[in-house]
Amino acid sequence: MPDDMIPAAASSLSHVTRPSAMEWQPTRFPGIAIKLLYRDADSGLFTALFRWEPGAVLPDHEHVRIEQTYMLEGSLVDEEGALLAGDFAARPAGSRHVARSPDGALILCFFLEPNRFFNADGTEERFSTAPAR
Repeated sequence: MPDDMIPAAASSLSHVTRPSAMEWQPTRFPGIAIKLLYRDADSGLFTALFRWEPGAVLPDHEHVRIEQTYMLEGSLVDEEGALLAGDFAARPAGSRHVARSPDGALILCFFLEPNRFFNADGTEERFSTAPAR
């Protein structure tokens, strides 16, 4: 059994992880790392911890379905203002923004589908929960 999994009772269907035993995985966005806590490959739903280094930027993206964010540490800033430690945000489907973390952040996020990103060349792509290469 991997170190990040907690044994469950034989009759349990729960998915239980031990984030403290997981390694941070880099994303394709400089200064942003992920610990993937849960993922349903069929639906796209996932829950993750994100660690943002000071100055990290998540480029122009759209929340395809609702995204729920709980700020554990630090801050995130966009055109709507700042989220600080202890704040919660529910971003509705279709909302679009660029997010920045001036001082770094630790964030717990719940997604029903991965975000859609808009590249400078006009192409679009979905966030991948696979580790960056």
